[in-house]
Amino acid sequence: MAALRAFEAAARRLSFTEAAVELGRTQGAVSHQLRELEARLEVKLFEREARGITLTETGRVYLPFVREALDRLRAGHDALRPPADDHVLTVSCSPNFAAKWLVPRLGDFIRGHPDIDLRISAAMQHVSFADDGIDMAVRHGGGSWPHLNVTRLCEERLIPVCSPHLSPSIAKITRVQDLADYVLIHHRDRSEWATWLEAVGARVEAFDFDRGPIISHASLAIDAAVAGQGIALTRSALADLDLNAGRLVRPVPDEVPATFAYWIVYPKVNATRQTVRRFQQWLLSQTPHTNE
Repeated sequence: MAALRAFEAAARRLSFTEAAVELGRTQGAVSHQLRELEARLEVKLFEREARGITLTETGRVYLPFVREALDRLRAGHDALRPPADDHVLTVSCSPNFAAKWLVPRLGDFIRGHPDIDLRISAAMQHVSFADDGIDMAVRHGGGSWPHLNVTRLCEERLIPVCSPHLSPSIAKITRVQDLADYVLIHHRDRSEWATWLEAVGARVEAFDFDRGPIISHASLAIDAAVAGQGIALTRSALADLDLNAGRLVRPVPDEVPATFAYWIVYPKVNATRQTVRRFQQWLLSQTPHTNE
């Protein structure tokens, strides 16, 4: 069991050192346990390189089964707790989703479900339900987590957004090509705008991609757009509340389907928990166009 927990932690963090810190062990002990596990299974689970570790194809196949087993063990542990503990619900999601989608809407859930002790845990990485005390999560991705219950919360589109007071006047924008006259706000790197512009048929060579700030978090890029610092390219779900409130507008109607979507996920053994089911129903009620 110790070796399986070490494998799951190292696979999630792609670091023996970080896995050791999480598990309260030495890096040497974790590395030794994983080598013993590989020897016992007679397979190679990790590629060990100078820059770090990566999962082998065998490791990627094995990981979902280990996670499901650990999640079921945690559920068995939870089943031994007094029933009163079921009023506590811990939900994991990304900081972007928490800031721009979930937290602004939570007042409605809290008013309608005062008996649930809701706890939101925001983290960039996907959590381990078995070890992190998480009951359910909202994940951004392709939806392929075979060891979990998965329900699509909402599809997304990539759209440009800006302040209605952006200068020069956005009334001058009549087509995508006009965006070249404005500062573009970049999320993570300068490639996303170019990819989007190509997809909508714009002349990419007319745009100066070296201009405008690069911002690491999508929520902060949206905030920069609200503050009038330029035009951001963002996911529709994250911009929805600011658009509805008039803090943002869409300067052009063009959009591109996003590669990923938001999904409600939780261990299959949690499917009968009333707190989980009630929170899922509430999440889905906030997105009337959900396709499950």
